[in-house]
Amino acid sequence: MSPISRTASALAVGVALSWVTPAQAQDATSVAQELAQMRAQMERMSQRIDELEGQLAQAKADAGAATQAAGEARAAVAEVKENPPVKVAWKGAPELTGKDGFTFKPRGRLQVDTGMVSRPNGITDKSTGFGSEVRRAYLGFDGTLPGGFGYRAEIDVAGSSVEITDLYLTYAASKNMTLTLGQHKPFWSLEELGSDLFTSFTERAALNTSFGFERRLGASATYSKGPLIVQGGVFTDNLSDLNNDENNSWSVDGRVVFAPKLGDGQLHVGGSAHYRELNDSAASVRYRVRPLIHTPDIRFIDTGAISASSETGYGLELAYLSGRFHATGEGHWQKVDRLDGPNPTFFGGYAEVGYFLTGGDTRGYKNGAYDRVKPANPVNKGGMGAVELNLRYDRLDLSDAGIIGGRQNGYQVSVVWTPTDYTRFLLNYGRMQYNDAFIPAAGGDRSYGVNAFGMRAQVDF
Repeated sequence: MSPISRTASALAVGVALSWVTPAQAQDATSVAQELAQMRAQMERMSQRIDELEGQLAQAKADAGAATQAAGEARAAVAEVKENPPVKVAWKGAPELTGKDGFTFKPRGRLQVDTGMVSRPNGITDKSTGFGSEVRRAYLGFDGTLPGGFGYRAEIDVAGSSVEITDLYLTYAASKNMTLTLGQHKPFWSLEELGSDLFTSFTERAALNTSFGFERRLGASATYSKGPLIVQGGVFTDNLSDLNNDENNSWSVDGRVVFAPKLGDGQLHVGGSAHYRELNDSAASVRYRVRPLIHTPDIRFIDTGAISASSETGYGLELAYLSGRFHATGEGHWQKVDRLDGPNPTFFGGYAEVGYFLTGGDTRGYKNGAYDRVKPANPVNKGGMGAVELNLRYDRLDLSDAGIIGGRQNGYQVSVVWTPTDYTRFLLNYGRMQYNDAFIPAAGGDRSYGVNAFGMRAQVDF
């Protein structure tokens, strides 16, 4: 090759090299950029993987917590089923119901009375005229216990001292038999065994307040099946009277009731018998009664103290309820076995009719006694409540066998307004005619008349 050719070749190679070197440099830069981008993408992918792994771990933790919570919830449900919570119902007051038959309900009543008794000429006793009082203020509770047991405890705080009223334990020995132990009512009469919350007048008829009917400590049994009720018990005395250790009195009391349904009506036929040995230091009885209402402390007929060893009583009961109408009649004969002298027999009885002036209302009746009136249209639902008109003839004869305690013929009328199930207002008037009265009027007159007017406001729960 000639020198000229070699020179030309060298120049060509140089020119070619001058073009190749910049291209390679540009490619290297591009590769570096791509590597940087790849590293950034890989870092982002790594971060995303870390995030996903964290979320997966949290999801596993949440799933475990949910499983644990579900297990705890199942355990709680099982515990609730095994130990159900206390249920609260409202029946004038809260009634608590727990497991296995436990129940508890507070109870109480308040009765505020106002009244006036006329004063016959010549009688200066200042207990006549106008008066007012808290007739009853009861506080207590009742309920049930597992095994068929029940209980009630109640006190009256209306007077100057606290007095125990009901205090007893019951046991359901069978479907039809209930046993009671404690202070409760012997089985006196229809009106006496019904609560004073449901009476037609502010006070019961004279036979219930004159012959010493009261709660006494004792043991009794009640058998009830269909329309038949048989009751009997052995009693000592009222708890307050038993504070005297010389009081050893006891009594046997029984009652039978037949109460069938007659069409839409309810019939009640009953009878009771009572025998009591006094066996106490006083060895005496005394029968007397206030004039219709309780606010005055005066008694116009009164046997005074009669020395006695025992007393025997017999009672008859008759009642009928149908719709708005009710009628009741009772009689009671009380014989006294005196320590000396002939044995007198005293009598008390009454006849009563009543009628609701408001439609849909009726007297309540339950377990052989009158029960609560529940207005068909109570005031709290826009109605006027229940309004009832009652008439009563009330007879008491405390004169026999040389005992001159006097005789009463009472002519009485009442209006009872029941706005709601647990509130009542009573207004009553009575004209009592007395013969051989215990308290003489002007000129020694023992045959005269007395007017009595009474009102009551009442609430219970």
